Amino acid sequence: MKDEIVNRIANSKLVTFDLEEIYPKGKRVLFDIKDWLYEELILKEQEFRTQVKAHNWSAYKDSFVAITCSADAIIPSWAFMLIAAEINPYANKVVIGNLELLETVIYQELIGFLDLRYLADKPVILKGCADKPIPPSAFAFLIQKIQPICKSILFGEACSTVPLYKSKK
Repeated sequence: MKDEIVNRIANSKLVTFDLEEIYPKGKRVLFDIKDWLYEELILKEQEFRTQVKAHNWSAYKDSFVAITCSADAIIPSWAFMLIAAEINPYANKVVIGNLELLETVIYQELIGFLDLRYLADKPVILKGCADKPIPPSAFAFLIQKIQPICKSILFGEACSTVPLYKSKK
């Protein structure tokens, strides 16, 4: 009788959680206001408000938008909020900051809404490789949510994991 090769990983209770699978579709946009500044340095309120009124905000429909200023200028908070108020009716999400902050906020909200009770008392692998821009903080949000309920948390792939947490139960 030949020894049968058994795939222990396939037969285990390991659950792989891939953050890439919950990545929401939609264009990511970095909206930089520097071009609306006088000499990319000074915000002139009347000209700025004119630019805001004339801009086609519907172009951001179903997008995720990060509003920033890449110029080394002092921008009043109301300027960012004025743009956010105009984009908000069209965009899926608007933040004031960079694209990494945008992805962080998206994942924080997504993970907050997930029902992860199916991971209770199970060993969980957090898949590490991704083609999407998953911020490192997304893993921290996920760990915070599942650590109280799961048996263990590992990081990587089923064939090669790094242990992160093991329940003391």
